[in-house]
Amino acid sequence: MNILIADDDDASILLLKEMLTKWGHEVVVADDGAAAARLLAAPDGPLVAILGALMRGMDGIDVCRTIRDSVRERYVYMILLAAHTEAESAVAAMGAGADEYIAKPFSAQDVLVRVRAGRRIAELEQELRYRATRDALTDIYSRGAIIDLLHKEVARQGRSQHAVSIIFCDLDHFKDVNDTLGPLAGDEVLREVTRRMGAGLRPYDALGRYGGEEMLCVLPDCDLAGALEVAERMRAAVAATPVSTQAGAVPITVSIGVATMSRDEVSSLTELLQRADNALYRAKQNGRNCVTIGS
Repeated sequence: MNILIADDDDASILLLKEMLTKWGHEVVVADDGAAAARLLAAPDGPLVAILGALMRGMDGIDVCRTIRDSVRERYVYMILLAAHTEAESAVAAMGAGADEYIAKPFSAQDVLVRVRAGRRIAELEQELRYRATRDALTDIYSRGAIIDLLHKEVARQGRSQHAVSIIFCDLDHFKDVNDTLGPLAGDEVLREVTRRMGAGLRPYDALGRYGGEEMLCVLPDCDLAGALEVAERMRAAVAATPVSTQAGAVPITVSIGVATMSRDEVSSLTELLQRADNALYRAKQNGRNCVTIGS
């Protein structure tokens, strides 16, 4: 696990770095509080931080408050490092969102106990947050989570005027699979289809289960041409081979509707979803197993 250290005391930094490295952690050192806050706020920033109570500019208390106010997608476990004479700072930091306190001079045991606890809590928080946003069957985003991501991308599009595209997918004749082979086979088909659809996405694209056999994919910074390429890749990947289930091989296809909010367009999330839904309906009308553009 990456652990961040920020303190004005070079001797403390060297000692902590030596301890943490020996215990198998990757150590990131920040020169001051502002740098620490930037590193912790990054999407892939460290999940555990040891922060000096008194640092030039932005101190440990300020960093704790900033991270608690601004970082929502993950939990950062923050340990305040303070001298006995700075006990009031430690109390204030706890009020600002710090999780623990280590007094200087510290022992290896002091650090080890708190870092282990911080790692367990941070990892548990990550797991709980992950599960809260995931569909239990397919392990892609749940309906609420994918809509929330789309809200954020539409809002970002309004500020930066980048293009955002969505892909609406519906499994063709999926009711027949459930009726003929049973719901367990249907579950196997859903899991495999979502795996195939998600395999060709970029790391920052998002695929979610909109409801039943409907999937919604959000493509940030993606124009219509790019979205059509992704949609056709999805369609082809699903149709390429039957899905193996305990009840036998199941041929399956998907119908897809695509809609894009371009850089110079002002639209709403509801309008964008409606355009994609209309396109999906036309794909069904056109014989299924095809991609149609929303207008």
